[in-house]
Amino acid sequence: MVSEDTKLMLDVKNGDQEAFRELVEKHKLSVLNLCLRFTGNKDEADDLAQDVFMRVYQAAPRYEAKASFTTWLYRITLNLCLNFQRRKKLLTFFSLDQNSNNQYNKSTEIPITSDQPDTNFEKQEKQRIIQEAINSLPENQKTVVILYRYQQLSYQEIASVLETSVSAVESRLFRARHNLKKRLEPYQK
Repeated sequence: MVSEDTKLMLDVKNGDQEAFRELVEKHKLSVLNLCLRFTGNKDEADDLAQDVFMRVYQAAPRYEAKASFTTWLYRITLNLCLNFQRRKKLLTFFSLDQNSNNQYNKSTEIPITSDQPDTNFEKQEKQRIIQEAINSLPENQKTVVILYRYQQLSYQEIASVLETSVSAVESRLFRARHNLKKRLEPYQK
């Protein structure tokens, strides 16, 4: 049975602009969230999300409904995010400006509203520490954590996106949890 997203993408393949707009509207927040988790910067995430949908549109004539549409979309998003990170690391490495090494931009933190400023500060600080710990993971572990925890994909869906086995996903997630636990141990009360 063909999903609604797959039908829409096949319509896009046939030149239906409205179907493309529907796909963008339906998936733009999840794509943007995934990009934001990888970049840590809202402006960069916005640019990457636009690139994702531009690639989707450009790839429409070659689209084949072999995997689910979301798997295909996340694979495109993930590849662009990982390529972006690699380029950014290279630019940072070769840059003479030491201030360009911005691992986590505080302006991208999700605002937490509270009537108690102390609680608000504690939650933001906890969020920052967790994000830094996730960013410190090796690329393959970080990717699995983001897809599982923030995109809420199943092991099978992650395996499809990463084109690997479910057991490899389980292994990476296990190692990531172990590394995060070690990294966050000093902050536990």
